[in-house]
Amino acid sequence: MAVDLSFYTSYLSEEIRDEGRAEGRAQGRDEGLAQGSADAILIVLEQRGITVTDAVRERVQQCDDPAVLRHWLTRAVTVSAAEEIFADEEA
Repeated sequence: MAVDLSFYTSYLSEEIRDEGRAEGRAQGRDEGLAQGSADAILIVLEQRGITVTDAVRERVQQCDDPAVLRHWLTRAVTVSAAEEIFADEEA
């Protein structure tokens, strides 16, 4: 019994693969930008001589929201303790 594999070489199949590749590239780019922003926050704090605890490092590195990371980076320039970058989020 022969199996019809024509779908795998069809236009629709190629379009689905192209969409998957594009989504993968976009996701990778977004993850790279988030990681770069997280690294920048930690570098700013460390270069200012501010101690960065493991908890702060982990929270910053796990964040994937570009707006939040940008806000934290802006705060990192002026805070006196690393935890203060999160101050306005604490309720």
